[in-house]
Amino acid sequence: MDAKPKRRTITENGDAGEDLVLTTLIGNGDDLGPVVRHAFEIGRPEALLHQLKTVVKKKEVEIEELCKTHYEEFILAVDELRGVLVDAEELKGELSTDNFKLQEVGSVLLIKLEELLESYAIKKNVTEAIKMSQICVQVLDLCVECNNHISEGQFYPALKTIDLIEKNYLWSIPLKALRMVIEKRVPVIKLHIKKKVCSQFNEWLVHVRSSAKNIGQTAIGHAASVRQRDEEMLERQRKAEEQNVFGLGDFAYMLDVEEIDEDSVLKFDMTPLYRAYHIHTCLGIQEQFREYYYKNRVLQLSSDLQISSTQPFVESYQTFLAQIAGYFIVEDRVLRTAGGLLSADQVETMWEIAMTKMTSVLEEQFSHMGSATHLLLVKDYLTLLGSTLRQYGYEVRPLLEVLDRSRDKYHELLLQECQQQIVNILANDTYEQMLMKKDTDYENNVLSFNLQTTDIMPAFPFIASFSSMVPNACRIVRSFIKGSVDFLSHGVHSNFYELVKKYLDKLLIDVLNEAILNTISSGTIGVSQAMQIAANISVLERACDFFLRHAAQLCGIPVRSVERPQASLTAKVVLETSRDEAYFSLLNLVNTKLDEFMTLTESINWTSEEMAQNGNESMSEVIFYLDTLLSTAQQILPEEALYKVGSGALDHISNSIVAAFLSDSVKRFNANAVMVINNDLKMLESFADERFHSTKLSEKFKECSFRDCLIEARQLINLLLSSQPETFMNPVIREKNYNALDYKKVACICEKFKDSSDGIFGSLSSRHTKQSTRKKSMDMLKKRLKDFN
Repeated sequence: MDAKPKRRTITENGDAGEDLVLTTLIGNGDDLGPVVRHAFEIGRPEALLHQLKTVVKKKEVEIEELCKTHYEEFILAVDELRGVLVDAEELKGELSTDNFKLQEVGSVLLIKLEELLESYAIKKNVTEAIKMSQICVQVLDLCVECNNHISEGQFYPALKTIDLIEKNYLWSIPLKALRMVIEKRVPVIKLHIKKKVCSQFNEWLVHVRSSAKNIGQTAIGHAASVRQRDEEMLERQRKAEEQNVFGLGDFAYMLDVEEIDEDSVLKFDMTPLYRAYHIHTCLGIQEQFREYYYKNRVLQLSSDLQISSTQPFVESYQTFLAQIAGYFIVEDRVLRTAGGLLSADQVETMWEIAMTKMTSVLEEQFSHMGSATHLLLVKDYLTLLGSTLRQYGYEVRPLLEVLDRSRDKYHELLLQECQQQIVNILANDTYEQMLMKKDTDYENNVLSFNLQTTDIMPAFPFIASFSSMVPNACRIVRSFIKGSVDFLSHGVHSNFYELVKKYLDKLLIDVLNEAILNTISSGTIGVSQAMQIAANISVLERACDFFLRHAAQLCGIPVRSVERPQASLTAKVVLETSRDEAYFSLLNLVNTKLDEFMTLTESINWTSEEMAQNGNESMSEVIFYLDTLLSTAQQILPEEALYKVGSGALDHISNSIVAAFLSDSVKRFNANAVMVINNDLKMLESFADERFHSTKLSEKFKECSFRDCLIEARQLINLLLSSQPETFMNPVIREKNYNALDYKKVACICEKFKDSSDGIFGSLSSRHTKQSTRKKSMDMLKKRLKDFN
């Protein structure tokens, strides 16, 4: 017995380490797999098995020792366990009985439960069927609703319905067949809607193009009404200013501004366009529609920009321009209200295309026009087009620049028309003072052009100083000013007064003045016509101030700014020169007429032995002619002109008298002939003094009277009748009494002077002594003049 424990101890000591490891692992409940795997890997499974057996033996020993230690307790536990077994058997019998009873009762309940579960399954299936049916019914209702919308042309609600079906119902439709049908029909319906709205849109494109002319005409007509209202207001303002200037009262005026919504005036249906764009947006192809719209509108614009070759432009320009205006009014509305259908750059591109074509067309058509009226009509409509489209934000300056480049052409045509009219009124003028029988004639022909010389209304009938040519010419000039202002207004230049003034000067100088000068130089007019022309020029010269003020008023320039001397027309100076030319022509005609009367060399007996008691008969005719001439001149010519005519005629008579003495046909003359001329000269001097004072020229021209114009003839006669003619050589006496005489002329005339004492019976004269003294003095003068020469 002692040997056995000893052997176990030896064994345990040999494998103590490994056994301890296995024991620890088993005690901890760890996995022995790694140890077993390791033993097999190293090829020592027997050793592991041996160790396991050793561990088992150890545990058996421990159990045995434990049982020995708790034996009594174990016996008691076994006894108790036996009692528990008895109780368990009893309990088992009771449970079996209870189970039997329960089985009897539960079998009925199980049958009921199965029936209940079956009912629940049926209910679930029915509920699902109802739900599926409801979904199908909803989808079908939506399909019916969509069809109704399409049939009624309500495409947007139809698309919204389709979109609702696609998003909320399509993939939840329980019936595959129904779902497949709907899936196939949705694209077909969308394509149908697209075709429908495109068809409506195409019809709208045709309609809006045909309506563009009416749209443009309506808008341009509205702009014309606004312009007319503004012009009427400015006209009332000008009249009020004029009345204030002339002290006729104080007037207040105000600007009434009427705000009018353009969109309310221009009503055209954009619904098809909005609908088509909205539908395409809903379909997700809005960009495609934008391109389609822009392409078609550009094509329409290109077609609208083509002018008719079968119709004159002057007959078709309104339709042409109104069509363009309507087109771009529509495009502006699309840009503002269509929600991005059209971009500002696209509109600008279309406008540039239109500008390029329109400027080219207008320049070509303007170059072919031969009527100022036609050019003005096109200009007026074109500026109204510009005013209309400027309100919509379009840059219209290129159009106005075309007009500005055509202004010289227009004024050239206008000048040609005015020239023909002026030539006609000059040709038809009677050159007689105008007779006005009533106040309306006076207002129309005098007051309308500010030609009156007094503010007092004259008595009627009234005879004006001018002929009918003056008011007729003033009307033409006034019409020219109006035409010039009409063409230049609403253009590139906001202040175009200087341009109007330039063209007005051109009319007055190159047309009116030139026509008058041509009439003067034509050689077909007489003294009365020349006098009337001179009077007319004086009045026209005065009318220049009216023309300038009228131009300023029409241009909206303050009248006071043109009343300064430096602001006057150049034509005024030119007309003044022409007036002098008319006076010169008048004097030439008067002198020619006087020459017809003054035939001194033929009507005077230069060597008569008898002394005449009366003057020459021809001088009476001269005085009568002068009286008639000055009476007429006094009525129509200003004082300066009247003085020029009178002084010029008398100066010519004086020169004619001196020239008669110098004439080669007069070989000699005596004192009797000198006395005849002296008598004539006295008659002239008496007439000159009377006229000079009766015309009141003496109050203004004190330095040189009419009598002074005869000074050369008078001094010559005085010298020839002087008792001491040799005093002519005395510088003091000559300066005092003979300062108008020329040495050479006096010498020539004195050589012809032969007194009566040189005759055969000269020595028998009772005045022999006196004449002898004068003869000696005359001989001395002749000798001294010969020596001087």
